[in-house]
Amino acid sequence: MAEELPGVLILDIGGTHGVLENLAALLKKHFHLITMKEFLENKKEMSKKIQSVFVFECRPTIDQELLESLPNLKVIGNSGVGVDHLDLKMISNFGVKVTNTPHAVADPTADIGMALMLASARRLVEGNVLNFPGS
Repeated sequence: MAEELPGVLILDIGGTHGVLENLAALLKKHFHLITMKEFLENKKEMSKKIQSVFVFECRPTIDQELLESLPNLKVIGNSGVGVDHLDLKMISNFGVKVTNTPHAVADPTADIGMALMLASARRLVEGNVLNFPGS
């Protein structure tokens, strides 16, 4: 019998605020994805299966009520760099760990910084306006 994958709570797949579909496909290789809708429809059964919450674009909201309803929760994985939207002290009081991706946007941020400095030094924006009036 195959070992059951650990459950991970996500807001949704796709849509306005859900996990991107290609990211959800990757997660499905390692986890049983449980959407917030599925969780709320069957809290009693689903709460026991969820060992992780995947926070994508600050969703789902991690509050005391959610943490109290997930007795087997071990880790909250945040898909972004910062964790300012998470109450780390409250979460740690539940014995839950928090992870994030601190270096995920380091290179793109440096690239944009260099591009802005070069554009400023070479007056690219002003040159574009002069060459294309009205744009």
